[in-house]
Amino acid sequence: MNPVLLLSTSLGFGALSGVNLYLATFLTGVAIRFNILQVQDHFQGLESLANPWIIGISGVICALEMVADKIPVVDSVWDTVHTLIRPIGAMAACLSSLGAVSTEWSVAAALLAGMASATTHTAKMGTRLIANASPEPVSNAVLSVAEDAAVATGTILLLRYPYVTASVCLAVLIALWFIIPKIFCKIGGFLTVIKGGFSRKAQAPVL
Repeated sequence: MNPVLLLSTSLGFGALSGVNLYLATFLTGVAIRFNILQVQDHFQGLESLANPWIIGISGVICALEMVADKIPVVDSVWDTVHTLIRPIGAMAACLSSLGAVSTEWSVAAALLAGMASATTHTAKMGTRLIANASPEPVSNAVLSVAEDAAVATGTILLLRYPYVTASVCLAVLIALWFIIPKIFCKIGGFLTVIKGGFSRKAQAPVL
């Protein structure tokens, strides 16, 4: 894999993995193993993801995540557990695609994947916390379906058009760097309101 393709793939795969690592891994492995979209020749470095065990394990955990992701509060617990798993998983996948590129390019690709994954994961986790503060029960399911659709579409496009997809992912990441602080400011506002409610209840006189 040439260095530019490696960096483009790492950026795109990392961004998608931050939303759903297992779905991105599963679809990439299946596409390479069965040469879907004729990607096998271009992504030989990612052949480790096409191992039947990797496909099977990622497929099973992907199914579990699709269920957990649609249940309020459970989705946030799942995201918290995956705060390190998603970036590290993205970095590990990129490091497995070393091929003939130099160590410097490989390290750069892994760091790029980890940064992209951490960014999209943080945005997802913050958005889910806001959704959990909403009284209606369907927002989590709607968000989950939209995220899964975006990851599936993005993975297919990344394997078919890596440079274009990586450019789009980079634009999204830049936008998220401005949006994420606002998301967590809003979460902080929710926590302040909740804390104030508990304080008023604690101070209320007992009749």
